[in-house]
Amino acid sequence: MGRNITIFLFIAIGTFIIDHNIKLWAMDIVDGIEYSMIMEGSCINLELYYNKGVAFSMLSFLGDNLKWVQLVLVISVLFYVLYEGYFKQHAIALGLIVGGAFGNIYDRFTQEGVVDYIAWHCGFDFAIFNYADVMIDLGVAIILLQTFLKSRQEKKTED
Repeated sequence: MGRNITIFLFIAIGTFIIDHNIKLWAMDIVDGIEYSMIMEGSCINLELYYNKGVAFSMLSFLGDNLKWVQLVLVISVLFYVLYEGYFKQHAIALGLIVGGAFGNIYDRFTQEGVVDYIAWHCGFDFAIFNYADVMIDLGVAIILLQTFLKSRQEKKTED
């Protein structure tokens, strides 16, 4: 279990540090302008936006209380995951999720909202997001894939 906690902490802290530094870079590029085009591409634009809600700006009506709700939620889930022993099988994925979550929560405490800078518009307009969001999604995808492969393996051994 100690090895898995070490892996989790390494990934979570690394994800947080990378996310924070990319956000500092994005904010420096536009010099504090709330919404500005950094770079335009055929499918992705780099834009700076402070998201006061969660995905697609949902729950922005909670205002300053949202950061506390998210902090309590993430810490509660973290304790549950630790209690249930999920670190044994999902240390890397959980590190990505927690590191990304704390990266976004940190923004809520230190910025006007979560610092987003990647705008997807290839075929359709999508939300503006950041590295932390991608790492959270990647962590969830890894857990889903590991769970699927494990259940598939268990079915093979039953047959």
